[in-house]
Amino acid sequence: MSSLPRIGLSTVSVYPESSAHAFSYAASLGYDTIEVMVGIDALSQQTSAIKQLSDHHDIPVSAVHAPCLLFTQRVWGTEPWGKLERSAEMAHAVGAEVVVVHPPFRWQKSYAREFVDGIAALEASTGLAFAVENMYPWRASGRKAEMYLPGWDPSTESYANTTIDLSHAAIAHDDVVAMATRLGDRLRHIHLTDGTGSAKDEHLVPGRGSMGADVFLRHLATTGFSGEVVLEINTRKCVDRAERERDLRESLEFAREHLAVGTP
Repeated sequence: MSSLPRIGLSTVSVYPESSAHAFSYAASLGYDTIEVMVGIDALSQQTSAIKQLSDHHDIPVSAVHAPCLLFTQRVWGTEPWGKLERSAEMAHAVGAEVVVVHPPFRWQKSYAREFVDGIAALEASTGLAFAVENMYPWRASGRKAEMYLPGWDPSTESYANTTIDLSHAAIAHDDVVAMATRLGDRLRHIHLTDGTGSAKDEHLVPGRGSMGADVFLRHLATTGFSGEVVLEINTRKCVDRAERERDLRESLEFAREHLAVGTP
C-alpha cells in the first residue's frame, strides 16, 4: 500500500513570527516536517539553532531553502555559489536531503551561464537534491518581463530535481498538472499554496485560489509522488495568532484530504 508523502511547513509561512514559532506551530498542529527559509529572520541563518529547535520539538527538517530571493541577496554573502554551499552545509547538519533554489536573475550573467551544470556538480559533490523551483515573468501595466535565466520553467532544462510552487505557477499562468507530467520523476518537492493568476505572488491557503490545488494533489497521489509537500503560505495579514493557526491547520487538513483521495 502506498503511503502519503510527508507534509511540511515552511518557516516563512508564519512570518512575521520567527522560525522558532514555525517549529512550535508545526509540532502542535501535527505537521510532519519543517522547511527552513534562510534569511527571513536571524534565527534561520543559524544552523545550531535550527538543529536545537528540530530536536526540541522532535520534528525533522526536510529541506533548506537557499537565500536567493531579492530581499535575501546579502544573506550569507553576495556570491551565489557560496550561498548554495552554505545551504548544503546546513542541510547536512540538520538531516535534510533537499535544498530548494531559485534560478538566477538575468543580471547574474556568469551565475546563469554556469547554473545548470553547476547544480548538477553540487548534487554530485554533496549527495543532496538541489530542487530548482519554477518562477514566473514579472508583470506590470500589462507588460511582461522575463527576469530569470535560463528560464522560469524548470521542465525546459535538464535538472535532476525540481520544485513546483503553485503561487508562482499562478502568476505565470502555468498548468501545474501539465508541468508535473513533463517533469515526471524529476519532481522532488512541492510548495503547496494557491493563487488567482494576478501579478502578485499571493501564496494563498490552498483551495482559496484558482490553481486547482485539490486536483494537483490528487494527481501527485495517483502518480506515486514520493517527494516532500511543504505548505508555503502567506499569513502576514492574519489579525492574531489564532487566525494564523487556523490558516495553518486548514492548509494541513487540505493537503491530507486530497493526497489521501488519490492514494490506493
